[in-house]
Amino acid sequence: MSNHQSAAIGTAYFPEPDIPTGSGRGGSHGFDTRRLPGLPRRRRPAMIALAVAMAGAGVVVSAAVYQRAEQQIVVIMVTESVPVGARITPADLSTTSITAGSGIKVIPASQVGRVTGEIAAVSLRPSTLLAPSDLTTVQSPVSGQELIVAPTKPYALPASGLQPGDRVLVVATPGQQGQAGSSGLVPSLTTPVPGVVEAVSDVPDSDGFDVVDLLVADGSAAAVANQVSTGQFALIVTKRG
Repeated sequence: MSNHQSAAIGTAYFPEPDIPTGSGRGGSHGFDTRRLPGLPRRRRPAMIALAVAMAGAGVVVSAAVYQRAEQQIVVIMVTESVPVGARITPADLSTTSITAGSGIKVIPASQVGRVTGEIAAVSLRPSTLLAPSDLTTVQSPVSGQELIVAPTKPYALPASGLQPGDRVLVVATPGQQGQAGSSGLVPSLTTPVPGVVEAVSDVPDSDGFDVVDLLVADGSAAAVANQVSTGQFALIVTKRG
């Protein structure tokens, strides 16, 4: 009796599991001891669709990058300053490569021969791309315009100077080149007259005047010319280029 009690105290009892033994179908306990086939893996449709979409996007991006890298065109670029109304020479032009499809109006380099000899419709600046709108076949003054020569003292011009294409107003002043001491002549201009700078001399003439060529409407040309001849006028810049 004492031996049975001492064996039970502090001892856990775990029954032995029924382990299939394995000869024959079912063994001694009727279990099939052959290895069960693995269950098929479940595929998630959303993950498959995402993988396909990412692969497709990668192809599209690669194609776009390739096309952008390949679509380079050679266009005409201005290398020298060309005043408005001047004829364009081969020395004024060069070529450069740009990416097509940028939305910029350009002229292909293959047409450089046709561009040479054309007239600048606007003032052309170096390192800019030449656009069709920059060219014209008509040399100023055009119909409805007159060209007026306006000798001007350097101090009466803007410190930054005048450039071809600048828009100005021609106004009468009370004195010689804007100075006091008028001769009492009645001004030919009673209101300001708009004009466009056609050209400006680089070096003052022998009398110290800078010569400015102005394009004005033919209806105002006579009055502007009379006012300019007195020296009692000024040019007000309203717009550059």
